Amino acid sequence: MLANRKKTVGAALAAVLLVGGATACENGDKGDKKDSGKAAATASASAPASAAAGKGAAAATPVALLEGTKKTSEEITSLQYSMSGTTPDGAVTGEVSMALKPALAMAMKLASPDSPGQTVEMRLVAGAMYIGAEGKWLKFDLKSMDPKSAAKLDAAGKGTQNAENPGDKANALLQSKDVKLVGEETVDGQKTKHLAGTLTLDQMKTAAASEDQATKDRREKTLQELEKQGITSLTMDMWIDEGNHAKQVRTRGQGTKGATDMTIKFTDYNKPVDVQAPPADQVVDLAEMMKGSGEGGA
Repeated sequence: MLANRKKTVGAALAAVLLVGGATACENGDKGDKKDSGKAAATASASAPASAAAGKGAAAATPVALLEGTKKTSEEITSLQYSMSGTTPDGAVTGEVSMALKPALAMAMKLASPDSPGQTVEMRLVAGAMYIGAEGKWLKFDLKSMDPKSAAKLDAAGKGTQNAENPGDKANALLQSKDVKLVGEETVDGQKTKHLAGTLTLDQMKTAAASEDQATKDRREKTLQELEKQGITSLTMDMWIDEGNHAKQVRTRGQGTKGATDMTIKFTDYNKPVDVQAPPADQVVDLAEMMKGSGEGGA
């Protein structure tokens, strides 16, 4: 059971890191200002002339759409989304509810690839990570674990938060040298504008170099995951609705260990998200077990 949980959640976190790898300039004002001008020139030239119909040329350019999504995303306090796709580690299907402000909290439900019909859950709440299935949970308390292990779990949680923030995804696509407006499409009954572009690993590294140290550290873990998978470039598609919210994002990459193809569908924004720790009688604190057996660093 433990192995199945770890494999399922591990595949999901790997997918999150790979998808988030494109967000190499998360909240980096210097990186935004330095690179968005170059992206603007390329994007304006590549956008089809017909894209300007309806709201005017300026509002329909890829850069204007992405900047609008970035601005709208600054006000996001919570979000809910589904994810589906494949990674070299296996198929990933799940649903996520996440609070971003005032503190990070997340509930993730994943379909187990090894046990059809079974759901594995992961929760991040109050500085602890819980992984569970069938009413049995493992707890990883960041406060009581050794610093090295705690740092790994904390990075995983922050990586999930950063990767799925629509503003970060819009900012990532702004770094693409070939971002373009594909056209207008309907996603789950909503009218959207479909944008697409590619990002190389070198572009991500260059963008990350201008960030503050904390952001660099988070981005380094993502870049390491991309290199581990042998991925040198990512293709990103984003569908933006009429309210300047990202409705759907698809990220693809081909590596030496196989292909990654993940789609995120955002279903709700700014709705209350209440993540609770599992009942105490269903939880086994792994950190306490390891301390008791003299393996606190496991």
